[in-house]
Amino acid sequence: MKLSTTLYIIAAVYMLLINLTGFTLMGIDKHRARNMAWRIPEADLFAAAILGGSVGSLIGMFFFHHKTKHLSFLIGMPLILLIQIGILLWFMFRSPFTLSII
Repeated sequence: MKLSTTLYIIAAVYMLLINLTGFTLMGIDKHRARNMAWRIPEADLFAAAILGGSVGSLIGMFFFHHKTKHLSFLIGMPLILLIQIGILLWFMFRSPFTLSII
């Protein structure tokens, strides 16, 4: 197996896991909010999104109807996703480290 193929597999697994984490954190925090239990800090919810889990976090927000009335989340989560898409596109088309698609 080529090194580039291995790196793509590692990246895909990472993206799957971090997005599942973002989704799960939203669900856990919603459950804890309903039960008046210790909450997950908002900074941790944003950290999961910033680390690559923005899609999972956004899906979790709307699936669990959690943080959907918070302007910081309604603007922040899509903004994080757009920035990540921009960075990916920059690496694909403008960077000297241009990604080659498998």
